[in-house]
Amino acid sequence: MEITVIVTVLALLQFIFFGIQVGSMRMKHGVKAPAVTGPPAFERMFRVHYNTMEQLVAFLPALWLYGLTVNHLWGAGFGLVYLVGRFIYRTEYLKEPDSRSLGFGMTMLPTAVMLIWVLIATILDMV
Repeated sequence: MEITVIVTVLALLQFIFFGIQVGSMRMKHGVKAPAVTGPPAFERMFRVHYNTMEQLVAFLPALWLYGLTVNHLWGAGFGLVYLVGRFIYRTEYLKEPDSRSLGFGMTMLPTAVMLIWVLIATILDMV
């Protein structure tokens, strides 16, 4: 279970790190809150942070459900793919938003696999 806690903390720290980067871009480009539009560099970082928040809504419950019903170690492995995928997504989106597919896939696929696996495992346990 500790490994699931570690991956959870890493995912939350990654999200906080991206948020700090948004704040830094606000200061650099003079984008005052609550504005969410400005130079493309700011808007891209804002979108990376916002999209990461959207992904966390599905990823964190999937990680914990998978760890509790299937296997914490495997869940952590899927979690590491997610974390690497988020950094790839960030790098590619900041450079050219159309090139974000690999990072996005590395984020969505582990979450989807864990959710489907948990659903199947839970149904099989009921039968």
